[in-house]
This record gives sequence, structure tokens and C-alpha cells, in this order.
Amino acid sequence: MALMKDLSIKKLYYSISEVSRLTDLEQYILRYWETEFEEIRPSKNRAGNRIYTNRDIQIILKIKKLLREEKYTIEGARKVLKEEAVVETEEPQLFSEPAIVEKTKKNNGKNASLEKDLEEIKKFLLTIQSLL
Repeated sequence: MALMKDLSIKKLYYSISEVSRLTDLEQYILRYWETEFEEIRPSKNRAGNRIYTNRDIQIILKIKKLLREEKYTIEGARKVLKEEAVVETEEPQLFSEPAIVEKTKKNNGKNASLEKDLEEIKKFLLTIQSLL
């Protein structure tokens, strides 16, 4: 009688063949997605084989859902993943952005460029934050 491996037991690392079975994706697709999505960067062991973490598998499943079920393009899926990464890494803001924008609007257009400047500053800070 052949012993069946219980895949419900979480491991620290998985091989590409295990990830292929778990996600129901061909190995060549996993390798291709590595080139298209920076979020998928499995480490390699001493032999040079890819080793995936549970987090890698969750990202792969998210990409699979975006591409196959929700019908996103690869570019669209990249944008969704990046937006989600920004939301996950955002820390509580010290200043309430809506309050600042509201004050700007109350100035009856005197500081119309201030709102635009604040938006640019926000984008710049989010870019910096994503690099950290």
C-alpha cells in the first residue's frame, strides 16, 4: 500500500513540483510568472532548485485567481498586487488627509494648487514607502 503525503501539513519550503501540484499549475507557468511578477521570487537551495514559502504559494494563488477567474491581464494583475502591497504596508497617518483637503477647499480656491501639491507629495511618499 502506497503512503500518501498529507499536504495539509504546513512546511517551511516547497519544491516547484509540490507547488505545481498544490496550485494545479504547470511548472513552466510558475517559472514564467516569476519573470512577470516581482512578488514571486523563490529562493534557491544549494543545488539551485527553487524553494517556495507559504507566502509565495498564497501570492501564486492570488495571481491565478486574478488571471483565470477575474480575467485580468498580466499588467492589470500586477497593478492589483502593487495596490494591495501599498495598502498592507501603510501605517496609520499622523495627519488626517481628509481634514487637510477640507481646509484647502474652504479657502475658496485661494490655494487650489495646494491640493494638487498634497496629492503629489502623497504619491511620492507612497513610492518611498514601497521601497523601504
